[in-house]
Amino acid sequence: MSTDEMMVFFQDHATGIAAAAIAGMSLLALRKWFAGGVCRSKARLDGKTVLITGANIGIGKETAQDLARRGARVIMACRDMDKANEAAEEIRQKTGNGNMVIKKLDLASLESVRHLAEEIQHEEERLDLLINNAGIMMCPKWKTEDGFEMQFGVNHLGHFLLTNSLLDLLKKSSPSRVVSVSSLAHEKGQIHFDDINLDKDYDPYKSYRQSKLANVLFTRELARRLQGTGVTANSLHPGVVRTALGRHIMPTIAVWRRIIFAPFILLLLKTPWQGAQTTIHCAVAEELEHTSGLYFSDCAPKDQEI
Repeated sequence: MSTDEMMVFFQDHATGIAAAAIAGMSLLALRKWFAGGVCRSKARLDGKTVLITGANIGIGKETAQDLARRGARVIMACRDMDKANEAAEEIRQKTGNGNMVIKKLDLASLESVRHLAEEIQHEEERLDLLINNAGIMMCPKWKTEDGFEMQFGVNHLGHFLLTNSLLDLLKKSSPSRVVSVSSLAHEKGQIHFDDINLDKDYDPYKSYRQSKLANVLFTRELARRLQGTGVTANSLHPGVVRTALGRHIMPTIAVWRRIIFAPFILLLLKTPWQGAQTTIHCAVAEELEHTSGLYFSDCAPKDQEI
C-alpha cells in the first residue's frame, strides 16, 4: 500500500479508527486501574521467620515467593501437601532461598490448627510475620470437622485460633506483624450471632460476607489488645483476583454468561501477583512498623465505618 493509499484509507475510516483507539486506551486505563497498587518496599527479611497459610497457590504462593526472595525463612502452612511441596520447590528454584518449610494445616479442623501451633512453638525460635491468607469462598452448605459452617470456620475461626495460639511467640519476636486477608465483601456483611452457622437460611454470599467481616473485626480488636507489645495487626482487601478461590462460584453461573463475560474477566481481574501486593505491603513496608488496626486496599489504608 502506497502512502497516498494509506492516507485515503485513514480518511475513509477515520471514525472507526478513532473509536477503536479510544476503546483500546479505555481498556488499558481500566486494566491499570483494576491492577491496583504495587508494594515499593525493598526491605530485606534476612533472619526473619514468616508463616503463611494457604501458601501453595494463588495470592499465598506469590506472597511466599516474594518474602523468600527477601531472605525470609518461609513456613508454608497448607492443606494439600503435594501442591505445597511442588510450590516450595518452585520457589526455591526461582529465588535461590532453600529455607522453605512445609507444614500441614487444615483450617476446617481445630485439632489440626492446634497441632500446627504446637509444632511451631516447639520448633521455631521466633515468628516475625503471621499471614492469615487461606480461605474458601461461597461454597455449598458444608460443615467443618467441629460442626461450624465451613466459610466461617475456615476463614475466621481457624485463623482466630492459630493467631491466638502463636501470640506469645510473636510477642517474643517483636516487632512483629499479623496480616489477615479479608475482602471488600465484608462491607455488606453482618455477624449473625443468633444463627452463626446460618442453619435457618444458608446463603453462600451471606456466609462469605460474614466471615470476611469477622476477619476485619477480629483484626481491630486484636490490634487494640496488642497495644504496647510490639505486635501489630492489619487486614486487607487483595482486589478481585483470578485464583482458584472462586471455583465454587462458576458452576452457579449459566454457561452462556461465562462465555460472554470470560474475556472481560481475563482482562480486568488481577493476576495473583497483583493480588498479593497489598499483603506484601502490609507485611514488609517500613513505614507500617507501628501501624495497627487498619484495613488496607491497593497498598493504602481505607477509612471505613462498620
